[in-house]
Amino acid sequence: MKSEKATSEDTGMQALPIREAAHRLVDGLPDDATWEDLMDEIYVCQAIERGLKDSRDGKTLTIAEVRAQFGLKS
Repeated sequence: MKSEKATSEDTGMQALPIREAAHRLVDGLPDDATWEDLMDEIYVCQAIERGLKDSRDGKTLTIAEVRAQFGLKS
């Protein structure tokens, strides 16, 4: 089985095993949280992780590049 890591570099926390990260995420939800709330939190964590990985891999654009792509003035 592949061991996945959930990283939290933006908060300065060490990389956590995915199970521990999931436990912390669930433990941080309010008592009246819904399944949808949980899915939203997971989605946000995944989006942040993808963005951080893209940044580390140099797969980002400057503001000027984005503005040029959309025909906006700098």
